[in-house]
This record gives sequence, structure tokens and C-alpha cells, in this order.
Amino acid sequence: MLSAFINTFKIAELRQRILFTFGLILVCRLISMMSLPGIDIVALRDYVAQGKGSTGGGLAGMFDLFSGGAFLRCSIGTLGIMPYISASIIIQLMSGVIPHLEKLAREGDVGRQQITQYTRYLTVILCVVQGVALVAAIHAGKLFDPNIIKIANTTGFIILGTLALVAASMLFMWIGEQITDRGIGNGISIIITINIISRLPSAIKVLIQKMTPVDGVAEIGFFHITLLIALIFFVILGVVAITQAQQKVPVQYAKRMVGKKTMGGTQSHLPLRVNYSGVMPIIFASAILAIPATLLKMMPYDWAQSIAGSFLPGQPAYQITFALMILFFSYFWVATQFNPIQIADNLKRQGGYVPGIRPGRPTADYLDRTMTRLTLAGAVFLTIIASLPSFVSTQFKMPMLVASFFGGTSLLIIVGVMIDTMRQVESHLLMRHYDGFLQKGKIRGRNR
Repeated sequence: MLSAFINTFKIAELRQRILFTFGLILVCRLISMMSLPGIDIVALRDYVAQGKGSTGGGLAGMFDLFSGGAFLRCSIGTLGIMPYISASIIIQLMSGVIPHLEKLAREGDVGRQQITQYTRYLTVILCVVQGVALVAAIHAGKLFDPNIIKIANTTGFIILGTLALVAASMLFMWIGEQITDRGIGNGISIIITINIISRLPSAIKVLIQKMTPVDGVAEIGFFHITLLIALIFFVILGVVAITQAQQKVPVQYAKRMVGKKTMGGTQSHLPLRVNYSGVMPIIFASAILAIPATLLKMMPYDWAQSIAGSFLPGQPAYQITFALMILFFSYFWVATQFNPIQIADNLKRQGGYVPGIRPGRPTADYLDRTMTRLTLAGAVFLTIIASLPSFVSTQFKMPMLVASFFGGTSLLIIVGVMIDTMRQVESHLLMRHYDGFLQKGKIRGRNR
């Protein structure tokens, strides 16, 4: 594997793509360090250092995780790339119910460009709405101490803050597209992954503090550390296995004459992924569950505070609702994105069929039944992975910042993006006659 990494820098095009990606990642991190206009940085740092800026595991915690800590810095990069992702998900879901978008999705590159343009417009709208809400909450003292604000004019602060947030979020979107086109990997996914990994040093710092003896007693001992290391090893192993897992449905293509050539007569397979929905059900469930709890906390009623407390991460009511919502959104995502009728029709037009299954509607029913069983297995796995951070936080008395790296959304995103990026790098190596990461790394052809 070390030889494969060295070989990546021997290929001029691949080396340029990697360096270009690292350069834009550096720009993203610099944006996340820049505070909003009108924020007293020293006062904010003191406020966060006192532990009052802890985000926990709610909606604010999700913001801080996906923004790479920009939320606690009141940075212009607080919204990050999330508005663009939300817009992409909305457009993707609407493509299944709006005929115009469905038609564009089938028109190749021209249609995809038009859909991308719609996604950008929707991103701007979401940025403005979320930006105004966030800046207004900061000014009202709902998230931080209002004394950190140096601008007395409320309207001026909200306008300046919103413009800064929208500009930074759109810049993130542009950087993600540039990484996808001229860099390596999927730019949007890489930005999220880097933001999540940037929280790792803070998590390690907290873990070391837990291991440091105070009055001769440490909160976490050697046994607990060994157990945590074993846990994260097996969790990563399971995430990689389920991310790669797929059922191969055999497909046979009938022979047919095209002019004087015989086409078809070959065997192939149709890969159906076990975890077809990826990390989306966890993101949907986390976001939806965080919103009611956040709103209830703002109500000055005892019953509202009681309900909000029962829906905090780790509580039985939260965990049960969370698991049910993951199951629901797993099937919802497959129902909206996986179209067995269209796949069966495409196979029929190409002269392909599943052995033992009649073409057309019977094939669609067979694919639907198969995908339903696979989705159940994937949804159960997602539920277990999503519940691990709360389990680690409760059993080992860990902050959610540390526990989030033992499962849940962050680990699934990191593993999935790393695998996808390594595949792209390996494809460049194999095209230039180098061994990939899964082989010994010997040069099989002349250097290029």
C-alpha cells in the first residue's frame, strides 16, 4: 500500500489533482476560521472556554460537526455545505414526483446541467432562510452570550451576518464542484469529511483529559481504552463490509443479429446494494428529531421542558423513535430512488432477463421483493450504527464530540468517502499500469 501511495505522485495528472484538492481543502478550513462581522472574538473564546458553548448532540451539535467546529467560532462557514446538500436532496426527491424534473433527469448531460442550476437557486434560498434564522438567534442570545456582539444595530448585524453566511456557503458549493471536476473524489463529500475529521484533535484532547488522573483517579482507565479501541475497530470493519455488501442478481442477454454481427449471448449481473440509502436515513431522522426538541426548549412551560428532556440523545423515548424513523426513511429513500419497473423495462429493451424470471412485470416484482429484504438488513445495520454514539456516551460517560466517532453519521460518511476516493485514485493507477492499493504496488509498465 505504501508503494501505491508513492506511485500516486509519479503520475503528473494524478499528482496535480491531489495537490489541487489539498489546496481547496485548505481554503475551506480558512473560511471556517473566519468569524462573522461584528463578533468579539476574545469574548467568544472566553465564553466557549467556560464550557457554555457546548453543543451536545442536538441540532446545534449537528451544525458544529458538519461545519468542522465553525458553529462554536461563530464563523462565516457555519452553514457550510449543508444548504447545498439539502437542496440536492429536495430536488432529487422531487424528481420522482414532478414530471418536468423527471424528464430532465433522463436527458443526459443537458438535463443534469439544468437540474444542477435549479439546485443552486434552491441553495441560495435555503442559505438566506437559514442564515437569517441563525444570525437572529445569535443576536437574541439564544445560542451565545449577546455580549459577544459589537454591532449595536440589530438590522445591520443581521444583514451583514446573513450576507457573510450566504457568500461562504456558495463558495463552499463552488469549491466542491471544482474538486469534483478538477480534483480527486466527490468534492461535496470530501468537504464534509474534512470538516468531521477536523474535530478529531478536539475529541482526542477530551479523551486524554478523561484519562488524566485527578487526585489519583482517572475517569477512564486502561481497560476502558482497550475496550473502546476494540469497539471502533470492529465498528469500522462492519461499516466497510456493509458499505461494500451487495447482492448480484444474474442477468442473461439473449443473442440477436445486428447487421452481420451477433450481439448478446453474455452473462452479467445487476448489483443491488444492501445499504442502498447510505447515510441519508440517519441524517433525516437526526434532523427531524432535533427540531421538536429545540422548539420545545424555547417554550416557558414545564410540560414542554419535560418532553424536550425525554427526546434528548440517550433517552429511551429518543432511541426508540430514532430507530423507527431510520427504518421508515430507509424504505422511503429506496421507494423514491429505486425504480424496479424502469430497470425491468431497460433490461427487456436490451434483450436481458433474469434466469427463471419472465421479462417485464415479473422481473420488476422480483427486484422489488429482493430490494425489500436487502433494505431491511441495511436498515437494521444503520439503526445499530446510529445508536452506538449514544451507547458510548452513556456507558463510558463520554461527551458526544468523542462518542460521535464511534458510529453514527460521521463514521459512515468518513468510511464511504474514503472508499470512493481510493477507488478513483486506484483507477488512475491501473490506467497507467501501476498496481493499486489492494496489490503490492510494483510498477508493471514504464513510468508516465
